Amino acid sequence: MLIAAEDYFRWQPHPEVWVLVLGLAGLYWYAMRAIGPKVVPAGQPVATRSQKRWFAIGILLLWFSADWPMHDIAEEYLYSVHMFQHMLLAFFIPPVMLLATPEWLARLVVDGGPVGRWFLKLARPVPAAVIFNAVQLLTHWSVVVNGSVENGLLHYGLHTIVVVTAFAVWMPVVSPIPELRTTIPAQCIHLFLMSIVPTVPAAWLALADGVLYDAYDRVERLWGIPVTTDQQLAGLTMKLGGSAFLWTVIVVLFFRWTGGQDRGTTHRRAVVGEDGRVVTVEGPAALTYDDVTKVFRQSPAPREPAS
Repeated sequence: MLIAAEDYFRWQPHPEVWVLVLGLAGLYWYAMRAIGPKVVPAGQPVATRSQKRWFAIGILLLWFSADWPMHDIAEEYLYSVHMFQHMLLAFFIPPVMLLATPEWLARLVVDGGPVGRWFLKLARPVPAAVIFNAVQLLTHWSVVVNGSVENGLLHYGLHTIVVVTAFAVWMPVVSPIPELRTTIPAQCIHLFLMSIVPTVPAAWLALADGVLYDAYDRVERLWGIPVTTDQQLAGLTMKLGGSAFLWTVIVVLFFRWTGGQDRGTTHRRAVVGEDGRVVTVEGPAALTYDDVTKVFRQSPAPREPAS
C-alpha cells in the first residue's frame, strides 16, 4: 500500500540542528560584542556590514540544509535532494562563512592550539584539494551512502567531514587571513582542479541504468520520481551545481585579476617637452607614439630669435 502523499512532508523536529544553529549564532554574537572590542584597534569596526550579512546568509543556508524538510527528504526519499544538500555543505556554506569571519576572529580560532595548527596544515592547496576530492568520492560510494541512511551518527559524521574538508579547500581562495590566500592565478587553478574530480561520480550517476543505492530503492516514490531518474538528477545536480558554481567563481576571479593588471600598468609619469617644460602623461609604462604627440600638442612651437 502506497504511503499518503502528505506523509512525505510530515514535520519532524531536529533539536540537534537547532542547538547547532543557535549555538553558532550565539558564539558569533558573543565574539562581536565581548571579544572583538578588546582585540580590534580603536576606531576600527569589529566586523563590517558585509561580514555580518554574509554570516546571516551562511547561518540561514546551514539551517535550510540541515533541518526539516530537506534533511528528511534527503535521508529517506530522494538521493537528488541529498546531493543538493551536499552541494550546499561543500560548495556554498564554507566560502560564505569564511567571508563572514573577520581576520581577528579567524586568527583567534586557528592560532595557538593543536587543532588550529592541524587545520592550517590541511588548508594548504595541495593537501586540501587531495583530501577534499577523496572525501567527495568516498561519500558517493554505495556502501557509505547506504550505511549513512541507516545510521544517523554516521550520517552526521560524514556531514562534519564534508564541511571541515570544504572549509580547508576554500581557505586558499577566501581565507580571512591574508597570508593564507594564494595569488589569483593560483586560486583559479585550484578551483579548476576542484571541478574535475566531482565529474566522475556525477557522470557515474547520470549514466547509470540500474539502482546504485539500495537505501533509496523504495516502493513509495516522492512526486512519482523513479529511482533511476532520481540518480540521474543527482548526477546533474552535482555537475551543474558544483562545477558550474566553481567555474563562475573562476571567471569572476580571472576578470578581477586582469582588471587589476590593467590598472597596474596605467599610471602617471613625467615627460619633458622640447621647450624644457615637464608635462604629466597618463598611460602605459612603455613610451608610445601617442604619448609623444600629446607632449608636442601641450608644448608651444619654438620661436625664431629676434634679429
